[in-house]
Amino acid sequence: MVDSDNAQDNVQDGVQDDASATAQGGASRSPSDGMPLWKGRFEDTPDGALQAFGASLPVDRRLWRQDVAGSAAHARMLAAQGVISSQDADRIVEGLDVIAGRIEAGIFAFDVADEDIHMSIERALTELVGDAGGRLHTARSRNDQVATDTRLYAKQEATALAQRLLDARSTLVGLAQDNATVVMPGYTHLQKAQPVLFAHHLLAYYWMLARDFTRMLAARESADASPLGAAALAGTGHPIDRRQTARALGFARVIPNSLDAVSDRDFLLDLVYACTVAMTHLSRLCEELILWSSDEFGFVTLSDRYSTGSSIMPQKKNPDFAELVRGKTGRVVGDLVGLLTVLKGLPLAYNKDLQEDKEGAFDAIDTLSACLAAVTGMLATMQVNAPAMLGGAQGGFMAATDLADILAERGLPFREAHELVGRLVLAAEKAGKTLQQLSLDEVRAVSQAFDEADLEVLRIEAVVARRTSEGGTAPAQVADQLALAVQALVDDAARL
Repeated sequence: MVDSDNAQDNVQDGVQDDASATAQGGASRSPSDGMPLWKGRFEDTPDGALQAFGASLPVDRRLWRQDVAGSAAHARMLAAQGVISSQDADRIVEGLDVIAGRIEAGIFAFDVADEDIHMSIERALTELVGDAGGRLHTARSRNDQVATDTRLYAKQEATALAQRLLDARSTLVGLAQDNATVVMPGYTHLQKAQPVLFAHHLLAYYWMLARDFTRMLAARESADASPLGAAALAGTGHPIDRRQTARALGFARVIPNSLDAVSDRDFLLDLVYACTVAMTHLSRLCEELILWSSDEFGFVTLSDRYSTGSSIMPQKKNPDFAELVRGKTGRVVGDLVGLLTVLKGLPLAYNKDLQEDKEGAFDAIDTLSACLAAVTGMLATMQVNAPAMLGGAQGGFMAATDLADILAERGLPFREAHELVGRLVLAAEKAGKTLQQLSLDEVRAVSQAFDEADLEVLRIEAVVARRTSEGGTAPAQVADQLALAVQALVDDAARL
């Protein structure tokens, strides 16, 4: 038995030191002297450094649950088809259960000489149950095996990420509901443009994440097809039942072409692309949180739990976690580009290049998951400074468009109205006032086209209330959008 503390380190680090023992207490062996399972054709094997270079075990070890499940389903199918005996199948499944328990408990020693998680488990199984373990690989190749494991993992992680996206959307809805009447400046070119409700602004991000949720479910559906039974590339002559294993593993369908089954990684592209777009949306949101939490804006105050300080400046409170989300987006974009580059020139069917499909995908999954948790926490705990937002909306002459619209409604050509309001803005700017601070005399001094009713139009709340078109920022429209958002949460939760 391997010491559990050391073995746990082995699980976390991915491989064991060269001199360490095998999981089942077998003889000590190193990567350089252990012969691989494909040794029959070879008189020599790569040395330790090359074995480490070619090994994927440090990366794909996280697929152990999927590998155990796929092997158990394959063994039961082989027995049902009479390819192996039911006794051998029982021994295989029992042995797989033992191995899974040891990995779960942290007492399974991974060794880089095994090359990948598939060979690691198969070697341990053979040592545990003898010849029956050697029969498991009948009618199966590592090509369809790894594709099966990766698809199962992609389905699992797409579901988990969709749930995190749902949680983030729920937080945005709650924040919008709690701040339904707060007015803030809306921007174009990062210049103040027109006032909007803060809830309206938040809901824009809600719908971005709603699309991300849909993309994530599409990635899950893309992965939901079984390649098991395609073998190396051409299928097998054994009388297997691919649909039995597909059902046992929870796949919705079987991939119809064996070449495509072992070489396709579109499902990973779909998943990493979904992660990339979601990270881009989170990055945009975090950019705004960074700006809003600065002294120049002062729109929000981030919780101390989601901020850090300075080693030299005691007054500092930095939005480090929002900045990290923004920075980590580049990594996920790189993961997508890396996977596209791996796939772009591969002939059919399997090529060793495909070993490089997982590290970037795993990184994209892990990064998005952590970033969603961070952003959801930031939103749930930040304080909204409504007076500062309203004050920001008072500046920037953001009622100008509404005043031009009112003049146009009274029959003035819009271009002439546009010019008159532009002159009014210039006069206010020279006087050092906002439009709301101008008196009737000051307004009429610019043009007699203005009247006392126009002063009411200049109120920021009135400007917001006028935006009554569908999807606009008027309170009634935002209330409708919130109702749609809440219903979409219910509907999407059911889709999970």
